[in-house]
Amino acid sequence: MCKPSTSLFFGLVAAIWLSTVGALVAQPSIPNYWDAKERLPKPDLSGVERVRFLTTIDFPPFNFLDADRRLTGFHIELARAICRELDIEPRCQIQALPWEELDEAIASGQGDALIAGTSVSTQTRELYAFSRPYLRFPARFIVRSDSTVEEPMHRAVEGMRIGVVGGSAHEAMLRSYFPAARPVVFTRLDWLYDSLREGKLDGAFGDGMRLSFWLAGTGSQNCCRFAGGPYIAPEYLGAGLAIAVPHDKAVLAQAFDYALREISMKGIFAELYLKYFPVSFY
Repeated sequence: MCKPSTSLFFGLVAAIWLSTVGALVAQPSIPNYWDAKERLPKPDLSGVERVRFLTTIDFPPFNFLDADRRLTGFHIELARAICRELDIEPRCQIQALPWEELDEAIASGQGDALIAGTSVSTQTRELYAFSRPYLRFPARFIVRSDSTVEEPMHRAVEGMRIGVVGGSAHEAMLRSYFPAARPVVFTRLDWLYDSLREGKLDGAFGDGMRLSFWLAGTGSQNCCRFAGGPYIAPEYLGAGLAIAVPHDKAVLAQAFDYALREISMKGIFAELYLKYFPVSFY
């Protein structure tokens, strides 16, 4: 499976998400992937001795070690919320391992579920059954704060210089979805940010989560804001994050679906989302 990016960007995230950024987003949007009318049966897990979640320690804000060396993060709190919803909290365990050891740990029976950013693909579906996605990463535009650009973006960006990382899925998506824009390709994200902040670009297009952390951080100097979107495009951006389990434990994936829906309907997911992503990327 493909490891999520652990570039220098992620090394700064753990500090950034704690920032006070309410002024940037007055009414944050919360992702919701569930039909309120849908009813999922609650699987019987009385015969399950324990549920061992495996994750990593180097993917903030999803999973990382805090100042006291305690494992924490969005994935950790989400797993605990799932266990509470399924009434199996005493039987739940969460363990962190190096990324390259996760597959072998599951295969050898050292764990029951991966909540670590495992990509959902044809290859990984041969190894695992997956819950439904609990978080997708939309593409977003950001523009300078004084810009009047809004939807419909396919018209609004006509002729505009839009920065994008070259060779990325977002470049391909920008050229396909917004052909009237004028892509300006960068090899480094920090160079793109600098150009936008300095007014050399009309906007930028990329991963909403990364852009949200930049907007929340000091590097943006409060120059910019989201505009339009969010844009969910699985054909370019993948299916999002889901919990992976061995095929012989597929009942756990069904149980996680039930819990994820209930958590969403009760507002628990929203609380976790805003705690770790205070500038919503939706």
